[in-house]
Amino acid sequence: MSINGVIMQFFHWYTSFDGTLWRELAEKASALAHQGFTAIWLPPACKGQGGKIDVGYGVYDLFDLGEFYQKASRRTKYGTKEELLTAIKAIHAQNMQVYADVVFKHKNGADGIESVRVQEVDWANRSMAKSDWYQILACTDFNFPGRGNTYSDMKWHWWHFDTISYNAETKDQSKLYRLKDKSFPPGVPNEYGKFEYRTACELDTDVPEVRGELMYWGRWFVDTTGVNGFRMDSTKFLSEHFFRDWINHLRAHFGGRELFTVGEYWSENLLELKSYVEKTNGVMSLFDVPLHYKLHHASRLGTRYDLRTILDNTLVKETPTLAVTFVDNHDTQPCQSLESPVEPWFKPLAYALILLRQQGYPCVFYPDYYGAQYENSLPDKPPVILYSHSWLIDKFLWARKNYNYGEQLDFFDHPNIIGWTRLGDIKHPKAMAVVINTGFTSGKWMEVKKANKTFFDITEHIKESIESDAQGWAYFPCKGGSVSVWIEK
Repeated sequence: MSINGVIMQFFHWYTSFDGTLWRELAEKASALAHQGFTAIWLPPACKGQGGKIDVGYGVYDLFDLGEFYQKASRRTKYGTKEELLTAIKAIHAQNMQVYADVVFKHKNGADGIESVRVQEVDWANRSMAKSDWYQILACTDFNFPGRGNTYSDMKWHWWHFDTISYNAETKDQSKLYRLKDKSFPPGVPNEYGKFEYRTACELDTDVPEVRGELMYWGRWFVDTTGVNGFRMDSTKFLSEHFFRDWINHLRAHFGGRELFTVGEYWSENLLELKSYVEKTNGVMSLFDVPLHYKLHHASRLGTRYDLRTILDNTLVKETPTLAVTFVDNHDTQPCQSLESPVEPWFKPLAYALILLRQQGYPCVFYPDYYGAQYENSLPDKPPVILYSHSWLIDKFLWARKNYNYGEQLDFFDHPNIIGWTRLGDIKHPKAMAVVINTGFTSGKWMEVKKANKTFFDITEHIKESIESDAQGWAYFPCKGGSVSVWIEK
């Protein structure tokens, strides 16, 4: 992670199925680097159960990156393996890093069925048995006929999993089954009776063959693609020891390479996030989910939200070196299960908060930068339109690159208007002041420790420049429901 680095999440859930994303990324790599992005987060690159229409989280074959004809398609939703590697080379040519999305929790789309012994458990309290043991037919046979033994000869069977929810004989998906002789893994949260099931065939990482295969895949994937790090999916539902060991294994194998990793541990509870960081020995960063929900609530409540508290109980405040901050992502966008979008009016304010402060590693969401439109999953509802905020985000990126240095002074002393200043350092001596205002047009007195200096608002919301006084303070105005970024001339 570079100083003042910024991640671009270069996809969203409803990215087009036309297989052009890798080519689009290769074409835009230069422009993204020019604007100030330093890393690109890719969607899952492996073949999913839905072939070319699978977002990638329904993972079928980790070794098929759009190379083999499987699931009725050679390419993935985003393109072919060749196009993926070309995109990564284009990103690296611009001195940006590449973070791959990795899904280890489950496998989908089995090639065959097997007779397995199961016990029904309760969906709400999954440590509670609801039946004796009995036989069902399960979709747990993965033999990858399109790939064969290329790259790996391991075939997956029922003993590589611990939980399923589909009876292939009755076509029933309403029951949850624990496979015979499978125990509950340690380290998962207390939700649902400390049982980790989420979807499909859940991997049992206590099986040596499973752990060995995932370690091998990690080495193969880095060698094949040259990625610089990972975004790990659903980390809260697998033992933290597995992720810790997997990351440490790869870093050791590749001679101490950083391999920056961020985990998706979806919890609004800061104590839970901090506990996970401790149990994984800090090997990975985590997305600041508590901050996202604060931004969401602030955008809904407007003047009723107390901005003085917006950073309280967030990862970026409590554990800033391991916090990846974000405004929205593919799970929080409209029509998704974790739908909690930040309202459009507030997004510039939210991006100023994550891009123009000292703490955190910010991530920009594709639709917030480029815009997006897709069909609404609710009946009789108009299409979803997500608006581009690139004009302001680009200005924030420029300010982050040139002015986001030195001491930071916070002025979080009013429920509807807050601000902070960055005082600069030896190489970047000029100051910056940021004001966020959810109320009426107003302003803040803030210290910049620069006497009699001229400042102007790069957002152009305020046209007139201002002067700091002889004591190095200035009154920085900001329009209502807006943000202003004042930089020293």
